[in-house]
Amino acid sequence: MRLVKLIANLGYGSRKEIQTAIKHGWVTDRDGNTLKADAKTAHDDILFDDEPLDPAVGMVILMNKPLGYTCSTKDQGKLVYDLLPDRYRVRKPALSTIGRLDKETSGALLFTDDGDLLHRVISPKADVPKIYEAALDRPLNGSEAALFASGEMMLENEHKPLKPAELEVLSDTHVRLTLHEGRYH
Repeated sequence: MRLVKLIANLGYGSRKEIQTAIKHGWVTDRDGNTLKADAKTAHDDILFDDEPLDPAVGMVILMNKPLGYTCSTKDQGKLVYDLLPDRYRVRKPALSTIGRLDKETSGALLFTDDGDLLHRVISPKADVPKIYEAALDRPLNGSEAALFASGEMMLENEHKPLKPAELEVLSDTHVRLTLHEGRYH
């Protein structure tokens, strides 16, 4: 891939802006040599404004998502993408979250621009377990684990029951839930 296209796809600017950066000598190799637009240099050896380039396509980011942020690119309010460098919003291919965590939820969240990986993890056919720990606002009554395991639990406004899930009671107000499908809320 041409140097200009590579750097533009990583979100450092438009192709025209990258051409200008090259002309000004802001794109160099590790030895400090200014690179030309047609340079054939390994990704890891390219510096932009004296900093190594962001990882190439196939990048995976692990974030501890804080409370109050939404896993979306279009919702109003604070978005998890706001916590990443601005250029990550315009990477090609785009960065996507692997799964979602609600606004009121914190925890591990993965991002990737690797479409194959994304599909392997989130596809219902992959049956990748999703594990959540939750602090409850009131003690359990004791029947919840059986309800989750039954495969008969229905969510509000849904017409299909949830797949069987495992609910592990850690204390009367702390649980670990393992789901085998993705559902909104």
